[in-house]
Order: sequence, then structure tokens, then C-alpha cells
Amino acid sequence: MNRSGVIQFILFFLYVLVQVLVLRNLVLFNSAFCFLYIAFILLLPIELNSLILMFIGFVVGFTIDIFYDSMGLHALATVLVAYLRNYWIATITPQGGYDSSSSTSLMVNGLQWFLVYTLPMVFIHHLVLFFVEASGFTLFWYTMLKVVGSLLFTMSVIIILQYLSPQRRRS
Repeated sequence: MNRSGVIQFILFFLYVLVQVLVLRNLVLFNSAFCFLYIAFILLLPIELNSLILMFIGFVVGFTIDIFYDSMGLHALATVLVAYLRNYWIATITPQGGYDSSSSTSLMVNGLQWFLVYTLPMVFIHHLVLFFVEASGFTLFWYTMLKVVGSLLFTMSVIIILQYLSPQRRRS
């Protein structure tokens, strides 16, 4: 395992530990939840194979499901995001393309690109997670309140952590 693999392995445990020990009990206004673990999938290297990405998404989601006792909801939403991630990256690829070792971090690509990349992915994750949890559309507006509140909370935490992380600057 190379240096990048070891770092990703350590980050996996850090994201899961923070999610399970800290963020599980942190709820704003009884409707906004922070699901930081989705950032682990979104911040993986660009050139990662879709099948490997979906497997990692399943492992992350299933690990969260074990601690949340949510019967596969997080695994479902995370695998969907992992599946859509490479398609979305291909859609928003700049004209010159990406470097072969390019990262999806905020410091490498800038705030505008990072928001265009992460906002729809986190929204899809939350939308699937909360509507499957609600078992339908009977509580549509309350579920949408949870989706939007959690989206803002999760994105705020992801952006703050991106600014705090020591990574190389955009050139």
C-alpha cells in the first residue's frame, strides 16, 4: 500500500469516528443533521475506478449503518453518490481536463468548483437518505426541511474542514 492509500485508510477511520462519536448526537433545530462521512467519498482521487468507488461507498455507508442502526439507509445513499460521482466529475470537467493526480479538494480547485461539485452530490445523498427513511412523500415538506437544513449544516462543516486541512494551494 502506497502513501496515499495509507492516508485514505486513516482518513476513513477518522471520518467514521467523528461521525459516530461526535456528529451522531449533534442536531440543529431538531431537523438539521451533519453527515460528514460523505466527504470521504467526495474527496477521493478523481481517477478512482467506479466499481472501487462504489465498494468503498458501501463499506463507509454500511459502517455508519451499523452504528446508527439504520438498516442500510446510509449504504444506499452513499453507494448512489459513489455511482454518480464520476459522471458528475466528467460533466463539470474543465476544458483542459484534470491532472492525472488531481484532487477534488477545495484548495486545489477553488471554492466555486468545489461548491458546484459537492453541493449536488450532498443534496442527492440527503434527499435519498431522508425520503427512504420517511418511506414516501407523506411528510414531504418536513422531509425537505430536513434535507435542506442538513445540506447547509453538512456543507458548512465540509468547507470549514477543507479550509483547515493542510493541503497544497491552487496554482
